[in-house]
Amino acid sequence: MIVNKEYALSLDKEDPISHFREEFYVSDEIIYLDGNSLGLLSKRSEKAVLTLLDSWKKYAIDGWTEGNNPWFYLSEEMGKQFASLVGATDKELIATGSTTTNLHQLLATFYKPKGNKTKILADELNFPSDIYAIKSHLQLHGLSPEDHLVTVKSRDGHTLRTEDIISQMTDEIALIILPSVLYRSGQILDMSAITTAAHERDIVIGFDLCHSIGSVPHDLSNWKVDFAFWCTYKHLNGGPGSVGGIYVNEKHLGKEPGLSGWFSSAKDKQFDLEYELTPALTAGAYQIGTPHILSLAPLIGSLEIFNEARIETIRKKSLQLTDYLIRLIEAELTEYTFEITTPKEAHARGGHIYLTHQNAASICKALKSNGVIPDFRNPNGIRLAPVALYNTFEEVWKTVQILKRIMEEEQYKKYDNTRGVIA
Repeated sequence: MIVNKEYALSLDKEDPISHFREEFYVSDEIIYLDGNSLGLLSKRSEKAVLTLLDSWKKYAIDGWTEGNNPWFYLSEEMGKQFASLVGATDKELIATGSTTTNLHQLLATFYKPKGNKTKILADELNFPSDIYAIKSHLQLHGLSPEDHLVTVKSRDGHTLRTEDIISQMTDEIALIILPSVLYRSGQILDMSAITTAAHERDIVIGFDLCHSIGSVPHDLSNWKVDFAFWCTYKHLNGGPGSVGGIYVNEKHLGKEPGLSGWFSSAKDKQFDLEYELTPALTAGAYQIGTPHILSLAPLIGSLEIFNEARIETIRKKSLQLTDYLIRLIEAELTEYTFEITTPKEAHARGGHIYLTHQNAASICKALKSNGVIPDFRNPNGIRLAPVALYNTFEEVWKTVQILKRIMEEEQYKKYDNTRGVIA
């Protein structure tokens, strides 16, 4: 039954948030399954950008305090819009920077090697940029990454076990940085259990939410996570280079940030222009320079959509979409040596599916030539992300039928099995 198009159409008919698809610029000629790399543009985000441009045109310098979205307060206002997505209070949140610059800020603030506690714990499956930043801070402290960066090993090359992470929390670990969702396999880590174990050992812990925010609910404050950081151009549809976000647990607020700048200041003191910083008593203290207003603008529209659709409803549909994709792959593609490395249990699965195949790069090229946009990950991975706000069950069905035809007709053999400049 599931392999029939009519079944997919029946699921679309029952979808309570299907109307949000109309909010996005969706092509009728393309099935876009790369929203976990770059989300589609929404009409509300487009309008927000034009509105902010108009405020620049209309108010000039007075745009910092005038108009519907005064620029001076925009980072804080956008930070508040993350609250329902990450489970935090307004004061614990700020929209600022990018993923890696925010991680640099948080490392500068929270990595305090002392005595025997000098090492940072990460994992061998994390996105490389996080590892680059961690190594930078170890070196700035005069410490060798080879000796002071501890990485949790994967037993299967795709996933991590909670017990393996906890077993590495020795007396030498000063700080832990982990992803909430692994960018390849899509596994969700048990952030609550891992945070509890870290705190029992007096270790500060932070999470990279890039591949979970906007597709998976969080409860950071109740989990007592020390800090988190994320981008906004994937599931949050903020656009290329859109401003990222930071969460800092309220118990840490009021401390001077590791990297200070004039937007680290308390708002009422900033234009006193004193040489002694009075840091904001909120996560706003973790800002550094002037906000990137035009890169913040799309978030005004996109986060409005999320607050209307509600993350719990988005998560429910996301799981239905990825479950349907898994079931179709298992029903239609068993003879073609694809391996699904994403956990099949709902509680352990994020918003995308990861397939491995020895011809993954050429298969991705064939999919694109057939109007399906996937994401290739070196050396042999295919990521498919049906996004709840704008993808349909029919598109999932069509994708598997196209993939089946590509394999049956060996279309992929027309393409080199190597990645492009941008995979």
